[in-house]
Amino acid sequence: MAIVQRTVQAPPDRVFAVLADGWTYSDWVVGTVHIRDVDESWPAVGSRLHHKAGPWPLSLHDKSEVLIVEPDKRLRLNAGLWPLGEAVVDIKLEPAPGGATKVTIEEDFERGPLLAVRNKLNDLVLHRRNIETLRRLADIAERSTRHTQRDAPR
Repeated sequence: MAIVQRTVQAPPDRVFAVLADGWTYSDWVVGTVHIRDVDESWPAVGSRLHHKAGPWPLSLHDKSEVLIVEPDKRLRLNAGLWPLGEAVVDIKLEPAPGGATKVTIEEDFERGPLLAVRNKLNDLVLHRRNIETLRRLADIAERSTRHTQRDAPR
């Protein structure tokens, strides 16, 4: 299992707002290149976003489904990438000092051929991928926070 943490200089509601906008998923999830559709009820339990991952012409079309949602605290997804398999991705948000958020991503393969090759190298690849994923998520949430603070009435 790959576990990555990062402190984001934005409050939990701002970070969760990025997670709750399924159309931005490809902006921060490494490997996802295009969002094809997002259920109107996203991120309600059972809702899905439909994505394309990987380089053209080898792109794979699949979906991710919400398993658990706790606004401003947690989003747990079943992320599909068939024919390679499925992973469960658990994103947890905790308030941190100074109005920041500690974000933790835990990811592990649950089904499919990639489950059979689960090893330290695979965990290392997921770990590196999720470090970059968290960097991108932080960029979006922090930019949103700066714009909100700049535009606030004084």
